[in-house]
Amino acid sequence: MDRLRRRARPQNKLRVCDDDQLREQVADAERDAQRARFIAEATPDDELAAQRAADAQAAFETASAALDDASDFLTFLALPRPVLEELIAAHPPTEKQEEEGAVFNPDTFPAALISAASFDGMSQDEATELLATWSAPDANLLWEAAWQVQQESRVDLGKG
Repeated sequence: MDRLRRRARPQNKLRVCDDDQLREQVADAERDAQRARFIAEATPDDELAAQRAADAQAAFETASAALDDASDFLTFLALPRPVLEELIAAHPPTEKQEEEGAVFNPDTFPAALISAASFDGMSQDEATELLATWSAPDANLLWEAAWQVQQESRVDLGKG
């Protein structure tokens, strides 16, 4: 039981980077590394192919490190079940939203959850601001990062 009680809560990180060129360089370097690794594995006696794979992997790692340096990360933690349930109850759907099948108020709950799950200490006002000022896809990813970790399961029934 002690080990079960000490389990770390699941977490999810959201990368924020406005350098499209750097993100593209990492994607290209990753594809190159995969391609070189595939060729090296297909020709295990080819030392040149093995060296190309190692070089491509090193280039990918360098590009990834540069992307990490240029990025900000927001970390979200899974909330204990009672805390999440209380948060949902504190943001009930309006009558109309409930008729449409909502379990919580989609206008108020996302910012509250983002704030509550934020490892970085983001306030609800800050979360509301980001949701309102970021582009729709970026705001959706912010919400999804906080919500998705609440749904993460790290247990299974296994085979008996």
